[in-house]
Amino acid sequence: MAEDIKTKIKNYQTAPFDSRFPNQNQTRNCWQNYLDFHRCEKAMNAKGGDVSVCQWYRRVYKSLCPISWVSTWDDRRAEGTFPGKI
Repeated sequence: MAEDIKTKIKNYQTAPFDSRFPNQNQTRNCWQNYLDFHRCEKAMNAKGGDVSVCQWYRRVYKSLCPISWVSTWDDRRAEGTFPGKI
C-alpha cells in the first residue's frame, strides 16, 4: 500500500476532482486538505509512522490554496491561534 501511495504522489500533477466539493469554488477543498495534511502528519508522528504518506494532502492544498492563506495559517499555528482542529 505504501508503494501505491508513493507512486500516486510521484505521478501527481494537480488536484484531482473531489466529489465532496463539486462546485467551482474550491475554498473549502483547500481548507480541508490543509487540515488533513497537518492531522495526518500529527497522527503519523505520534505513531512513529512514515510521514511521507501525508504528502498527498500537502500537494493538493499547495495547488489549490493561495500562498498568502497558507502563510497566514502557518503563522497562526505557530502562535497557537489557529482556528482549525488539528
